[in-house]
Amino acid sequence: MPIAKRRRAMLLAAGVMLPLPVLTGCSSEDDGPPPPAAWDIASAPRTGTTGSGTLRWALDATPATFNTFQKTADTGTQRIAGAVLPSLYTLDARGKPQRNGDYLTGADVTSSEPRQVVVYKLNPKAVWSDGRPIGAEDFQAQWKALRGTDAAYGRARNAGYDRIAKIEPGDKEHEVKVTFAKRYTDWRSLFTPLYPKSVMANPAVFAAPARKGLAVGAGPFMVRQVTDTSVTLVRNPRWWGDRARLSRVLFRTVPAEKRAEALIAGQLDLAEVDAATARRIRAATPDKQAAGAARGSSAPGKAGAPEPSASGTAETAGANGASGTSGDSATDKNRSRTRALSRFTVRKALEPAYTQLALNGTKGPLADDRVRRAVARAIDRKALAKLVLKPMGLPSEPLGNHLLMAGQPGYQDHSGALGDPDANAAQSLLADAGWRAGEAGRQKALGGKTDDRGGRQSAPTATASTTDTATESATASATESATGRPSGAAPAAGDAGRRGRAGKAALVRKQGRPLVLRFVLPDDRSGAQLRTVGERIARMLEKIGVGTEITKVPGESYFRDHIVTGDYDLALYSWPASAYPATDARPIYAKPQPAADGSLMVEQNYTRVGTDQIDQFFDRALSELDGGASRSLVSRADARIWAAAGSIPLYQRPQLVAVRKGLVNAGAFGFSTPRYQDIGFRR
Repeated sequence: MPIAKRRRAMLLAAGVMLPLPVLTGCSSEDDGPPPPAAWDIASAPRTGTTGSGTLRWALDATPATFNTFQKTADTGTQRIAGAVLPSLYTLDARGKPQRNGDYLTGADVTSSEPRQVVVYKLNPKAVWSDGRPIGAEDFQAQWKALRGTDAAYGRARNAGYDRIAKIEPGDKEHEVKVTFAKRYTDWRSLFTPLYPKSVMANPAVFAAPARKGLAVGAGPFMVRQVTDTSVTLVRNPRWWGDRARLSRVLFRTVPAEKRAEALIAGQLDLAEVDAATARRIRAATPDKQAAGAARGSSAPGKAGAPEPSASGTAETAGANGASGTSGDSATDKNRSRTRALSRFTVRKALEPAYTQLALNGTKGPLADDRVRRAVARAIDRKALAKLVLKPMGLPSEPLGNHLLMAGQPGYQDHSGALGDPDANAAQSLLADAGWRAGEAGRQKALGGKTDDRGGRQSAPTATASTTDTATESATASATESATGRPSGAAPAAGDAGRRGRAGKAALVRKQGRPLVLRFVLPDDRSGAQLRTVGERIARMLEKIGVGTEITKVPGESYFRDHIVTGDYDLALYSWPASAYPATDARPIYAKPQPAADGSLMVEQNYTRVGTDQIDQFFDRALSELDGGASRSLVSRADARIWAAAGSIPLYQRPQLVAVRKGLVNAGAFGFSTPRYQDIGFRR
């Protein structure tokens, strides 16, 4: 599913920018190996599986729709669509599109002038579950529904489809010819997933809720049953490809905070978990799993840590929250829970998503690009990446690109366009903007002030060492949730690692007013890691004389009521990455435009920082059919985004997945598209 559709989770030029690095195309990197921790699954040949069984897979919520192009679609929608509908292109571990031979025997740009023409050669065996061959009429129906000209389809995403001029049968049987009105570099993103014309030709069916099911599909599985808490898939009897090794896939709705208990109760086989739960699982068999981690269990393409047998070893103190209990019954309970968790292993990778520090450029001090750049240069991104990722045994390098993740073709670190962390340079930028050191002024302690929304605020916490391993382990106690929209999640926030107020600089002032930024963070369990990171950032800003008021707001309204509306100065939230950044990232960084009613049309650019030049690079990249040239233009856009200092990428999010021992070809997929027909239980 195109990434921008899953994002629900544009005013000021960047002003004087730092010199930009020399940028070149990166086509030579296209076929390199994936980076460490790109994915982590227990690989096994199909013949090594039983050829039957039911997989119980946790979802955050029961999907509201099975249509990935609906605005209510989520990651559950995407998971199910991947198993039951055609994906013309899948992604490998580096996020590179690969033609799916189950549906296409070929797909090529046959002409670029006067118009771009793409000819899809369909697998002659490819049929819908009702027996009808997949054909041009399905492509036509999807194009007409998504091109944006029919109001009956509501706000369906039309990126790419709006560039198509016509679709018709090709010159040969099983061919579909697509002619574009405007050239489109990301044509491979289209028609994945592909829906039957019975869905796309009827607006009512297009918008139907998930409870009505999906009557027709064309994947290794098909939808059999939908309830309020689960979706059951069974083998598709008309599937022409490799037979699914599982008899059924049961997607169960289990909220993140209930995953550990569901695993202990034996109700799940595969579930994304937080770091606290991951530690409990690893503690159940500490010696063998630690040894596996030391051997590099998350190396891409390898099976990972060996699968230890069940162990009766008691969990380490603090692993299950019951440390210190007495009596035989408590001990027996602990042992029972440990044995249950020892039946799982943890697969870990870097998720194709990143957490950023957002700086609202709409108004106030951050409307001045010098102040934004000062804030950015006060941030030690390496320390923050280490804080979050090192305790999980994942590579802890900060992300150097807004548009591509490490290992994707064309990835380059463009953070140099902004400059390295430098407190003196940051203070010089503040002084240039009129903010100079003044009387320190006494600030209220954390939790000592409440704003008019009832959220708790705090002044910056004291400076702590960024290399304090004990602090990192204590604060990074859970991982961000894997949702398809901007969100945060993870470790228990807490006050671990606080020191005295040594290192605090006097607040800078302008016309007698101190520089204090409102830092909005979610106040729920899933946002614990963001609060930990936010408090560390506040201490970093304190060193250059910038104060913060940390405002904690309800997690369910954090994005909707604060990020989208611009009700913040600083905020932390995440975006999923994309294999098609020219298409999917443009609305996130497009320059906001004034609407007729005087409001600002921001698309998905919730920092409200953009420039005409960034937009031009995206527009040129979209129309450039040479892959290397298009990536070079995307790189140039990214360097400008860095220089504008509205969004500061910090780190790729951790992806931790509990996998029942014996389940193979599943785990932490990273960028790679699951091959559902190969997932199974070891013989």
